[in-house]
Amino acid sequence: MNIIEAKAVLDKKGFLDLPVDPSLDLFAEIEKLKKETNAIILAHYYQEADIQDVADYIGDSLGLAQQAASTNADVIVFAGVHFMAETAKILNPTKKVLLPDLNAGCSLADSAPADAFRKFREAHPDHVVISYINCTAQVKALSDIICTSGNVEKIIDSLPKDQKIIFAPDRNLGAYVNKLTGRNMLLWDGSCQVHEIFSLEKILSLKSLHPEALLLAHPECEEIILKEADFIGSTTQILKYASNSPAKEFIVATEAGILHQMEKNSPDKIFIPAPPSNACACNDCPYMKLNTLEKLYLCMKYQLPKIKMDEALRLAAKKPIDKMMEISRKAGLIK
Repeated sequence: MNIIEAKAVLDKKGFLDLPVDPSLDLFAEIEKLKKETNAIILAHYYQEADIQDVADYIGDSLGLAQQAASTNADVIVFAGVHFMAETAKILNPTKKVLLPDLNAGCSLADSAPADAFRKFREAHPDHVVISYINCTAQVKALSDIICTSGNVEKIIDSLPKDQKIIFAPDRNLGAYVNKLTGRNMLLWDGSCQVHEIFSLEKILSLKSLHPEALLLAHPECEEIILKEADFIGSTTQILKYASNSPAKEFIVATEAGILHQMEKNSPDKIFIPAPPSNACACNDCPYMKLNTLEKLYLCMKYQLPKIKMDEALRLAAKKPIDKMMEISRKAGLIK
């Protein structure tokens, strides 16, 4: 199939829905394509295990943004969701940024439509806007500073205590940070469908079966879950805590993809995904899991789908990201 035919398939579905020879060693083929195109694969902890194993870098939003900003690769293949690939393009306007499936969105980003958020900001002109990185480029462009769950406290503390702040789009993270910092930020009413679906009743029942297990939770979880947590942190912080803790059992209240790295880092420990309120066995982000090894291979082979962005939007969205990086460096969070 030629590139014109591939684009026709892409336009219909948002990804390259093409047959892949089952006899191919996709790991070897992807490594070959990386060398041929000078490509780097950046993957989030929530990706499927095979993608994590073929990635050049695995991390959370802060680490991925840092890697995207510093890479010398000509092609950035982002195994994550759309706003992450957008962030890579914002930081690398001259590089080709690929996303295996354009349908890989984010429920949290979707909860803050740019037009509605613009009106919200205009109604509070005396507020500084801090937006969680899990938002669209359009919302980033309407923000003063971007943050991640790993640096949010340092970002908030960098502002005067009397400064009025709008925090968007995650209300659960915002409420947690309000308690952590003693602030009274004005919160946009958004949330992540994965982190809001954990069942406290089922978690408590699970803890009764595993009385020595520690509950590790992401701050995007609801307050009732965070109150029961033994540790609250970003995906990277959760991973490090589990590796360093003397405990041997953990219940993990975040997207289940992180368990792959936890088990690799600590094969002698037991990691149990926190149960959701639905009938599923674990919490998988349906958007993160749209990416597959086959789609990643096809994406690299045909160099599609590409992330495109208006230059004026890119420059406006880059300013608050640059501000985040500046504060993070001063705080010693990144080099």
